[in-house]
Formats: sequence, C-alpha cells, structure tokens
Amino acid sequence: MLGAFDPARSLLLTDLYELSMLDAYRREGMAALASFEFFVRKLPPCRNFFVAAGLAQVVEFLENARFTEGELAWLASTGRFPPETIEHLRAFRFTGEVDAMPEGTVFFADEPVLRVTAPLPEAQLVESRLINLLHFQILIASKAARMVLAAPGKILLDFGLRRAHGAEAGLLAARASWLAGFTGTATVPADPLFGIPIYGTMAHSFVQAFASEREAFAAFARSHPKALILLIDTYDTEAAARLVVEMAPELAARGTPVRGVRLDSGDLAAHARAVRAILDGAGLREVKIFASGGLDEHLLARHVAEGVPIDGYGVGTSLTTSTDWPALDCAYKLVAYAGEPRRKRSEGKATWPGAKQVWRSYENGRMAGDRLGLAEERQEGEPLLVPVMRGGRRIGPLPTLAEARERCARELAGLPDALRRLDPAPAYPVEPTAALRALAEACDRRQRERAEERP
Repeated sequence: MLGAFDPARSLLLTDLYELSMLDAYRREGMAALASFEFFVRKLPPCRNFFVAAGLAQVVEFLENARFTEGELAWLASTGRFPPETIEHLRAFRFTGEVDAMPEGTVFFADEPVLRVTAPLPEAQLVESRLINLLHFQILIASKAARMVLAAPGKILLDFGLRRAHGAEAGLLAARASWLAGFTGTATVPADPLFGIPIYGTMAHSFVQAFASEREAFAAFARSHPKALILLIDTYDTEAAARLVVEMAPELAARGTPVRGVRLDSGDLAAHARAVRAILDGAGLREVKIFASGGLDEHLLARHVAEGVPIDGYGVGTSLTTSTDWPALDCAYKLVAYAGEPRRKRSEGKATWPGAKQVWRSYENGRMAGDRLGLAEERQEGEPLLVPVMRGGRRIGPLPTLAEARERCARELAGLPDALRRLDPAPAYPVEPTAALRALAEACDRRQRERAEERP
C-alpha cells in the first residue's frame, strides 16, 4: 500500500507519537510559532568536545518533507486518525526557519546546535528524523576527530561500511569522518554522492583464490598498475614482504611500481617494523605501509608515540559504530511557544528556556570560553548559530563538504591543548548569561504560580 517507499525522505519515518501529537494540536487549534532546539546534554567521559555534522541532510529533508498518496492511504487505513487529519497531512510542507552551527563547528554540552522555529505541528513532526540525522553524524565526526588528532600527518581511511548499522549509516559515516579530517573512504558511493576520495586494496580471499601469493600479486598488478598496494599477511607476513622485494624490480620495469603493502592482523607494530626493515634493506623506502584491523584512536596514538613505521590506517568498526560510546544523550526540546518561553524542569533533564545563541571567545587563537544566552542578546565573541532557512527554504548555498572539512580543521587547531588529548580534560567553560538565568527563574516562578491557581 505504501508504494515506492524511500525512508530517507519520508515523513512517515517517525515515531508514532509525533503523528499523534500533530493530530491533537490540529484538533486544539494549536498552530502558533514554536521554537525547538537540538543539543547534547552532556559530554561522555571519553569525549572532550563534539563536532557539528549532518546539517546538509537536515536541510534537504525539510525542503522536501511531504507525504505521498500511498503513505496517506496507509495512515487512513489504520483508523488511528480522522479524515481531517489525513487531509491536513496531505498539505504538509515545512514553512519554518532554521538557525544552526555550520558543519565542522566544535561545540560542547548544553549548547544548541540547531534551532527550528515553525508552526508547532511542523516543528514537532520533524523531530525524530532531525535527531536521527544529527545524532549519528555528530557521533561519528566527533569520534573521527579524535583519531585525526591522535595520528597527525597519517593517512586515515574509513573502512567501516561492512560493520555499519545499515546502508545510510555506512554512507553518512564516510561523510562525517571525511568532514572531520579523514583522508578518504572505501565506501564507493561516497565519491559520486559527496566527492570523497575512495581507496581500496584487496582481500585475503583474492590471495587465497590463487595457487600462490606470487600469482595473486602478479594478477592484481596487471589489473591495477597505477595504484598497486598488496595485502601481505594472508600466510606469512615477512615471507610475503620478501616476495614483494623480489617482484618489485620486474613490476617496476613493466610500469607498475609497488606503492604500498597492507597489514591486517597480528601485532601490527611488530609486523610493521619487520616489514619496514625488509623493504628498506632492498632500497624500497618509498613503499608505504598501511594497516587495518582492530584500530581505534588509542592504538593510533600509541603507534605515533612509539614511532611505529605505519604510514596510513584503515579504521572500521570502532569508527562507524563508535564502539566506546555508541550513543549521545541528545534532545530536541521546545524552548518557546506562542511568544512565551518554555522550560522543562524534569530531574536531570532540565532545559534552558527561550531561543538561544552561543558566543565564543578566543585567546591567542585558541578557544577560551563560550557564553550561552538569549538569541536577542548582544555579547562579545563570535556567534556560532547562523541563519540557514527562512520560509521553509535555504537562504543561500550551504557550505560545501570541503568547506565544512576546512572549518573543522581550523576548529580542531583552535582547541585548547587539554581538549586535544584523548584523556578526559577539565570541562571547557560554557557560562550562561545573566539574562538567561533570569528568564529561567521567571519561567519557574510563573509555572509555580499557575500550579497554585489550579483548583
């Protein structure tokens, strides 16, 4: 009944309660402007900062948000909603505003990354998908940024598609990691979709399919003469390295120089040192060593500190699933409705009221502290949220992914030294303004007074 269903674009990709609330809002005539903000409540103990990512996908989703006739027919068939609500959904278009931190911006706990201002039913209905898009790319970009800081100057490749939680996750992980400074990815559609460089070598199965490693290497060289990287740990790593040394002159004479070798198992540091010695002893100092398999930022940092001779890494599971911390405590909360600031006071989940802005100060080119205040305030420092959409349409071209990548590099360079390290650091200062504190107190007082007025 749904017909051609594209979950990445569908408004039906939501939690049921979003539709139920929209139905109730319609019945109650509640369609005044509302502001919702997306933020992360707290930094995990293994993160010192976050990296904003996913805004481009949010904007594309909002600009194209509508129900298909097949989706509406299915909703009607469930009997959950009256015909009037189905007709209301048929006309649904996002008409609101978005202000957000540009992709690649470093941010911290409790800071709004994105604000949606729209008629209440519109702003509410898009909640689930916006969280879905922003949370995942922020999670992966923040993880990838730690790896970039841990291994400066190293080639870093995303090898995580096969362990990603679905097709979209694999693609968006490639996007988020490149934004954060990775060199490229093995995920093929990331090139035509996002312009990300793609890389690849061979699998152990390729070597096993031939009668010998020599035959496998020769066959691969014939097929890939311009970028020959050989996987050498299928059987005996050091023996395969010596085989590469033996074959290299003949391959070079045919115009197929060996560009690199890859290690994928065992003690990568020990193997890399042994292989480097074999290659250098034969004058093959230009042949690079790549490694993959079981890598994370801590192992990368240890290799760098110990001078392990590995030139590049392919990182898979720990990146694409963020294995050390696979989810962030993020939220999309109402902060204003019908001209009145709103504030949630739930234990451990209280929110700041009103539409907000973040201003950042610098000292000697490094981030020195942020101020969290009301959007209409004037504070010293760089305002981080910028206008993105008005009237349901983007107000101009978004920064390209390459520009977001450049921004992220600048932001990481501007982090205080303590935050650049992998160990937990003292919290970066984020100070609420006096006006924001006063508004929160006024909201609490008004809520108490209203509670007392109830019969």
